[in-house]
Amino acid sequence: MASLNVLLLPEPGSGHLMSLIEAGKRLLAGHGQEFTVTVLVVRPPTPESASEVDAHVRRVAASGVGVRFHHLPPMDPPTECAGNLQEFKSRYLELHKPHVEAAARELQAAALVVDFFATTVLDVARALGVPAYVYFTSTAALLALTLRLPALDQAVDVDFEAFEGTVDVPGLPPVPARSIPGFLGRKNSPNFRWFVYHGRRFMDFDGIIINTVTEIEPGLLAGIADGRCVPGRPAPALYPIGPVLDLGAVKGDASSNNEPCVRWLDAQPRASVVFLCFGSLGWSDAAKAREVATGLERSGHRFLWALRGPPVAGSRHPTDADLDELLPEGFLERTKGRGMVWPTWAPQKAVLAHPAVGGFVTHCGWNSTLESLWHGVPLAPWPLYAEQHLNAFELVSAVGVAVAMEVDRERNNFVEAAELERAVRSLMGGCEEGSRAREKAAEMKAACRKAVEEGGSSRVALETLRDAIREDASATKTTTA
Repeated sequence: MASLNVLLLPEPGSGHLMSLIEAGKRLLAGHGQEFTVTVLVVRPPTPESASEVDAHVRRVAASGVGVRFHHLPPMDPPTECAGNLQEFKSRYLELHKPHVEAAARELQAAALVVDFFATTVLDVARALGVPAYVYFTSTAALLALTLRLPALDQAVDVDFEAFEGTVDVPGLPPVPARSIPGFLGRKNSPNFRWFVYHGRRFMDFDGIIINTVTEIEPGLLAGIADGRCVPGRPAPALYPIGPVLDLGAVKGDASSNNEPCVRWLDAQPRASVVFLCFGSLGWSDAAKAREVATGLERSGHRFLWALRGPPVAGSRHPTDADLDELLPEGFLERTKGRGMVWPTWAPQKAVLAHPAVGGFVTHCGWNSTLESLWHGVPLAPWPLYAEQHLNAFELVSAVGVAVAMEVDRERNNFVEAAELERAVRSLMGGCEEGSRAREKAAEMKAACRKAVEEGGSSRVALETLRDAIREDASATKTTTA
């Protein structure tokens, strides 16, 4: 019997692309004869991003995991989206609808799984009679907020960036407006309007696959499933299959373990080092770097700091840091022996896996957060962009795995040296707040690992998803027979 071909349509950014590919690998695991997974590759709009995507695709294709790739024809990117990244992603994926339809017909799709920026592609699935699932790369908190957004749009009369109250998200404590993602700050912005649209369309899918773990966000998942986000209308079936990470790589490969920064950790006491790293887009100017350096020096704790410099013109990605330009004079000499500044890309997975690391100052990207929880490392959130301010609020106030740090959004997410010093001491020291975060992080480590084992919550959700795809395929064959 022919296998069931599940088509995946990721947004071409690396974080979304690799997460959906990894989810596809999970779907295939142990079921390679029953299922086929084909990724529909959208050509990114810039040469730099296209080269990055090509490298990911070649690596996965050469790995032998069985994931297939189908390249969609290139499209001219939408214009007049300057400064509106969420609008750009949504409109760019919408342009690919005819090519997705052609691919679904050619490849005889049994199901279509689309990135949450691609909800317009639901129209294609409905026209073809193919079941459609949305893949949500972020938290259940952002999912719940997005589902609530059409109602909030009616209930809140002012922009969120001017709102002084709190927002009700079922499963969370009242959310301060300052923790709402920046791209939702102005109600008349294209980004906000697109997320209102996505929030409505999510409800029309056959299911929502989400990169989280039931034990991390139980209240939020229950609130979504119970219909408390869209009153009177239960959500589609939820499939929390996380943490969707390359679990074979989270320990770091041999080359990563041989990096000088990882070898430096080998000489440090257990759980004594705070790691600072801000993701693939995070970088420091001289003013921020000086505050971090001063805070770390005053904290007295051991540290490994992945410091990156600003991007070159035309790029979003940081450059290797010029330490002489960014760091205060004499800082490296004064902290020699208890600290290391790493001025280039850091092997984050290998670092977080290292027993010497006891805390993580992070931008709170969801992939980085899940990697940290997989290893039981507590966090101090320093959110920078996207949904990271909401992630930070949730990790401190609901999940309990992080210590709070005051980040000034009005000053481009600036953190004063004294505040970083306080947060590092709390995270790494013996105070009650830090102790609670460490204990909770250890609980989440155990929960994440149990979830992906046989009988665990994420494995059960994954098998339930497979059953749904089987049943839909069987029903389609019966209808067309």
